[in-house]
Amino acid sequence: MNTFVEWGALANILVFGVLIGAGLPTLYAFGVRALDSSTRAAGHTVTLYKAAAYSCFGVVVVVILGALAFIAAGGH
Repeated sequence: MNTFVEWGALANILVFGVLIGAGLPTLYAFGVRALDSSTRAAGHTVTLYKAAAYSCFGVVVVVILGALAFIAAGGH
């Protein structure tokens, strides 16, 4: 063991923690915001906002299911 702290592993944990810990809730909030009827500007169709919201929700679900599959497979 050359160093006490493995800086590369620590950086990976920090980056993924920020992405997953803050990114997914933010993406979910964007989806909820897109479904909110008061945010719709004139000239935009409701379908556009619904598609954006469901895309955000879909990405969140795919990431969660992928993480569960990764953990179930051994998580290495």
